[in-house]
Parts: sequence; C-alpha cells; structure tokens
Amino acid sequence: MLITRAQTPQLVILSGKGGTGKTSISAAFIHLSESLNQEKRLTVVDADVDAANLNLILQTDSLATYEFWGSSTAEISSEKCEGCGDCVRVCRYDAIFRDPQNNTVYWVDPVACDGCAACVYTCPQNAIAMIQQLEGNWLQSKGKFGMIFHAELFPGRENSGKLVSLIKQKAQEWAQHVESPLMIIDGPPGIGCPVIAACVGADMALIVAEPGMAGLHDLKRIFATLKHFKIPTVLCINKADLYPQGSLEIQQFARQENIKLIGEIPFDPHIQSAIRLGTQVTREFPQAPASQALCKIWQATLDHMLNLGLTGLKING
Repeated sequence: MLITRAQTPQLVILSGKGGTGKTSISAAFIHLSESLNQEKRLTVVDADVDAANLNLILQTDSLATYEFWGSSTAEISSEKCEGCGDCVRVCRYDAIFRDPQNNTVYWVDPVACDGCAACVYTCPQNAIAMIQQLEGNWLQSKGKFGMIFHAELFPGRENSGKLVSLIKQKAQEWAQHVESPLMIIDGPPGIGCPVIAACVGADMALIVAEPGMAGLHDLKRIFATLKHFKIPTVLCINKADLYPQGSLEIQQFARQENIKLIGEIPFDPHIQSAIRLGTQVTREFPQAPASQALCKIWQATLDHMLNLGLTGLKING
C-alpha cells in the first residue's frame, strides 16, 4: 500500500548529545531497507553538517557539490573611510578596529562580526558594505540504497541550522520527484539550531539513549525538544547492558512520559569493527547481537510508522 502525502514521510534519529550511535543505527536502517519489497529507494539526509560521516559508512559516490553562501559580514572600504569612528560606537560585538597599517581608517574582524549591519546604516561616508560569505558546501551522493544529501560547514561558521534546512529542502524535492517512500534523517547532536532544523517537517523521531552518567539528562532534553514540536517519538537504548541501573532509569522515564521503548542494543564490538571497515554492522556481521537487535528495532520502527499512516514501505512476507 502506497500512501499519497503532501511530502515524503520523514524519520529523524536524534539523541541529546553525540556519540550515542545515531549514525551506526541510521546506516543499519538504510541497509535493512534493502530487504523490503520496494521498487523505490530511500532518501537519506546526514544533518550533522559539522561532522558528516554517514556517507563513509554507506560507501557512496559523490554526484555533485554545491556552494553554500550563508550570512553577510561587514567590510570597510579603506578608500572611503575617513576614520570618524561612528561604526565603532554602534558595534555591539567589538568587531571594528583601527587599521594598524593606516591609523586613519578602520577594519572589521570577520570572525567577531555578527552581520547586524548597524555600522552600514551609521557610516556617513557609505564606506561599509555587507558581503555574503561562502560558509560551506552541500553534496548529493548516491549509494546502493538510494540518494544521500549531506554537507560540510567550514570551521568557525555558525549557520549550521540554515545549512541543515537547505539540504533537507533539497532532499525533500528529490524524494518527491522520485516518489521515495521514506526519508531517514541522521540528526545532529544536542538540541540547538541544527537539531531544530532537522526536526522541522519530521513525522516521527527515534531517540537513541545510552545509560551513561548523563544518559537520562540527555534523553530528557531531547525529548522536551521533540515534545515542544509535537513530534511522535519512540525510543531505543544503545549499549544497554553496560550500565543496567542507567538503563532502568531510562525505562522508568519512558513509562512516566509514555514514550514507546522499541528495543535495546547490547554493547557489541562488531559495531566498531564495521565502522573500521566502512560498512554497516547488519551487512558485515548479520548474526552479531547488535545486528539482531537492530533488525527488531527497524521492524518496530516501521510498524509504528505504519500505525501512524506515515509510510508506504512494503514489508516482505
């Protein structure tokens, strides 16, 4: 059954911090989708634009690279500047300084500049202009599973949320064009702007929690974010057997908040081995304990999405 929708259903995989196994789980889901009786391929987004690596595990081939032009930074023309200092007085970010080579003009520190343009409107000589900055690249790559959209934000740039929004938009356009049955989004860590951008338009979220010292805290803050945006949420626990008390606390919180716990993944060195080989654990080590757990979690995720009427994926058997 293929459900007609205004957009391709989106599953976003998140956690309250990095290192919980989101990317390994995303890659496993993408591999397991190959076993579905499905003519159309998935569309994938790696929304961790500060450190994208899902394409490495999926062994994709880059098809195209595009420039990402983000915010603008003020620049002062040394020919027009008369050194009045009005720009310094209005800059709230302490980004404007006297030029050490020419004490009668000023210059803008591009790292400190916030792009507010107050100096532009203040300058009586019209010596300041806002110049758009090249802040990264976004890429479209192809693998056996389908198409992946990912990006590389340049160091020191702060528009990761905008870049996530851009690649999600491009992915959604592609998914609609090829009638992709599902979009899987490997979300960024934390709860900041990139996470919010990754959540926009998502139909369901899978939280990956781990029972570390701060595991419950990380779970609470990402769940609060998803709850705020009213996104249906399910939960799995990775490395669940490393700290049983922590796993118990996560289970109790899930019951308290009525979050469906769809599975637990044991600590399994096969996952690290698969990463070193640049592949998915479910492909390289299908009989490994983690692979068996991931198969059940993938099935439970699909079942939950189907119950919500969110995807047209057809399941064998």
